[in-house]
Amino acid sequence: MESELKDLNSKPPHKPKSSELVHEEGSTKDDRPLLKPDSIPVPSESIEELEKKFAAYVRRDAYGTMGRGELPVKEKVLLGLALVTLVPIRVVVGMSILIFYYLICRIFTLFSTPNREDDQGQEDYAHMGGWKRTVIVQCGRFLSRVMLFVLGFHWIGETYRIPDTESKSSAENEGRGQSEESERPGAIISNHVSYIDILYHMSSSFPSFVAKRSVGKIPLVGLISKCLGCVYVQRESKASDFKGVAGVVTERIREAHQNKSAPIMMLFPEGTTTNGDYLLPFKTGAFLAKAPVFPVILRYPYQRFSPAWDSITGVRHVIFLLCQFVNHLEVIRLPIYYPSQQEKDDPKLFANNVRTLMAREGNMVMSDIGLAEKRIYHAALNGNNSLPSVLHQKDD
Repeated sequence: MESELKDLNSKPPHKPKSSELVHEEGSTKDDRPLLKPDSIPVPSESIEELEKKFAAYVRRDAYGTMGRGELPVKEKVLLGLALVTLVPIRVVVGMSILIFYYLICRIFTLFSTPNREDDQGQEDYAHMGGWKRTVIVQCGRFLSRVMLFVLGFHWIGETYRIPDTESKSSAENEGRGQSEESERPGAIISNHVSYIDILYHMSSSFPSFVAKRSVGKIPLVGLISKCLGCVYVQRESKASDFKGVAGVVTERIREAHQNKSAPIMMLFPEGTTTNGDYLLPFKTGAFLAKAPVFPVILRYPYQRFSPAWDSITGVRHVIFLLCQFVNHLEVIRLPIYYPSQQEKDDPKLFANNVRTLMAREGNMVMSDIGLAEKRIYHAALNGNNSLPSVLHQKDD
């Protein structure tokens, strides 16, 4: 599953990714090559200069740049041991969990008609009510947590933090009325570090994601994504189709805000993954509905291998992650963010204010680079001597 969420209100001539549920570049996510040659040369800069310029995507763990650093003998021994013992067990157990949950979804949707968005070809089982939906959601949350445990995330620290409210006067908060405290957010907003983010959010709230349309056709995963209520986007879609999807997402956010039984949306407004120390500019698609949002910050402390999916290939990342005996995840949950009237009128202001809050509370550095720069960095690391000109066009 990938998570590369583009600004759903902007034109789509620039194409990216995130995990299969709209993630970023990756072997299991995007079947499109990371870079297609054109005529624009990659700047010839030293590794130090590149790391300074593209700091948000730099790996700083023991495995080095792109996971190809020279490892000490002890680390090589641990890797070899894990490859022949831990990895096979995790793969078998992980696949068993996936198949088991697929069967649950198949059985409990067997005689159900999926919800369809006729204009956009969207199809999901997330709007299915009753006890069947309850079984699908509760089993999904439980098995997602089990999957995280299998991957080495034995303990997940969760912190509920009330930020400093100096930026918002008490008078302003009082003016919004006490009724807001009981309002449901329309979307969960999270920073994007790894495909593991999706598993965590599934175990926590089982939300709907934005995914590539091809995800819905993947064996096993396709049905599960429909039970999640994923909104599918076509990377190569026309502008009119893309705007239509933006409308679907906006409507789904409003629906979740107004109807407690509706599936809540989960969006990664950065549009790509980072190393976890930086927060990229937010796309405004998640903020067009003018509904409250629930900010969640994810951090992956590490000693040897960083679970962050930044400048490392998908296959290499999965193998190293499976070889890691123990992985760590820390979660910071912030209070629901209620937009002011000014923020409702200006989605970009709304997005920037939420981003600033998350950066401050998560102790992250705000960066002004994005997916285009990430591809440039990857190309430079791979020694590519050319880049597609589209990489030099910025998203709004």
